[in-house]
Amino acid sequence: MTRNRPIPHLPDEDKASIRSLILYEDEAMLAFNKPSGLPSQVRGNKATNLDHLLWTFAKSNGKRPRLVHRLDAGTSGVIIAGKTKPAAAALAKQFERGDIQKTYVALVEGEIPSGERGVFSKPIARIETDRGTKMVAQKQFGKHARTRWALTGRSETHTMFTLFPETGRTHQIRLHLADAGCPIMGDRLYGDASSAPRLMLHAEGLSFTHPVTSEMMRINAQIPEDFVALARSLKLANEYGELFQNK
Repeated sequence: MTRNRPIPHLPDEDKASIRSLILYEDEAMLAFNKPSGLPSQVRGNKATNLDHLLWTFAKSNGKRPRLVHRLDAGTSGVIIAGKTKPAAAALAKQFERGDIQKTYVALVEGEIPSGERGVFSKPIARIETDRGTKMVAQKQFGKHARTRWALTGRSETHTMFTLFPETGRTHQIRLHLADAGCPIMGDRLYGDASSAPRLMLHAEGLSFTHPVTSEMMRINAQIPEDFVALARSLKLANEYGELFQNK
């Protein structure tokens, strides 16, 4: 949305690719179903990432949509961008205030918390190690982090969680589950990367106020087929009925 910026060339296949991800579009905003493996943004925008692909929607004066939040590269699901500066600012403020309701689903392995629902609330800190910066669940120096959870599918060895993060700390869901002893399958940072082909975390839905009309919005992204297939292979049965039953 900066004026008179040069518009980089994007191949037609890249433009078609991002257009195929659109869940919702109007004059103020866009919502996408980001696939696992596509980074939201990378430093310098020199590699394929969602932020760079937003040049597909640039106007002739170089103004273009801007992402107002991020998903980890391995996480699939709903991500939104503002088409105008006021719309982007209004959406970003909702994220900052914690007004946006976020719903995620995850497949995990390991020790499962007792009960059918609960809250993870251990603070999260950023620490420096000899391998670089790392996020840890830590009471002493961490910042407030809160994730509500519900068990929505289980087998003898694996579980499906539905999660509702109320704060937006880096890697919050991944850290909270790992700290509870049940890391997300395929998590190379906090679990066992070999347990699944990718990080089995999906941003299923966002509820928020439209930045222009103030209408209450709910945008959902269908759970991906690879997620469904793995859940079925693990014989998970849950409130979604046949969706995750082994066939």
